[in-house]
Amino acid sequence: MATVLVLIDQPGEGLHKSHRELLTIASGLGGAAVAFLGDLNEAVAQELGARGVRTIYRPSSADVGEFLVAGKAAFLAATVRASSPSAVLLGNSFEAKEIAARAGVQLTSGVITDAVAIGEDFSVTKSVLAGSYAVEAKVITGTPLITVKANTVDVAPAGDGGAPEVVTVDSAMPARAARITGRTAKAASGRPELTEARVIVAGGRGVDGDFTPVEELADALGGAVGASRAATDAGWIEHSAQIGQTGKTVSPQLYISAGISGAIQQKAGMQTAKVIIAVNKDADSPVFEIADFGVVGDLFKVLPQATAEIIKRRS
Repeated sequence: MATVLVLIDQPGEGLHKSHRELLTIASGLGGAAVAFLGDLNEAVAQELGARGVRTIYRPSSADVGEFLVAGKAAFLAATVRASSPSAVLLGNSFEAKEIAARAGVQLTSGVITDAVAIGEDFSVTKSVLAGSYAVEAKVITGTPLITVKANTVDVAPAGDGGAPEVVTVDSAMPARAARITGRTAKAASGRPELTEARVIVAGGRGVDGDFTPVEELADALGGAVGASRAATDAGWIEHSAQIGQTGKTVSPQLYISAGISGAIQQKAGMQTAKVIIAVNKDADSPVFEIADFGVVGDLFKVLPQATAEIIKRRS
């Protein structure tokens, strides 16, 4: 039976939704193993076992977490050599893509990014050109390293698996790798991570500095708050909320665009959303070309009405 290795990096107190999605895919393709970076607490270990993970590989040196991607890539490459998996699955963040690329060079293996589906023979369907096309691809050299977009599968329920075996792996840290000198925890917002959220409400230049209606609608829907580059450059919201070609790529079930024109740079980051709703005063705005539903109107009137109706129906 094929073994699929999943890289889990710094989960904190519990696994992220994207980690559970990767484990769901891995279990469907065979047996799951994990290359684990971060603090492995008992709750995480138990959940990994319940999700079918048989082996957890951990770095023998705690220094791996003190380096940037070079150290993580070295650990992943060493784990692949030690475990000989049929494939490796990673998240689709910028960092995960770089880890996959560096590990691919060390392993002389092919890398596929932006995957939205993986077949039993590890053939991959990937989204390209901002979701305009779907491409079928397959790694033919070495161990496939595949980064998978979030929200591509439904998370399978956990089972009753036993405790996984923990195996340490030696990996040589690159001599010239950049070392982390300090960390600052990000303030908790209570909202889901932008790249993992099933619902996103994003605001652009049209909010004119006031994200209140965007945030209130996002909270009513249990979603995340995103933004266009114009909004982040103006200082109205932090840059970590930026969606687009130079920001984050998201693929939620529902994406609500409020006061965003929908230029190609914005489309590049959100066009693969399952359902897109656009709210804009300009009926000729490009965002309506890709929207499934469009509302021509003032977001400061439309969004509060939608929020009030959602709250009313849930009460």
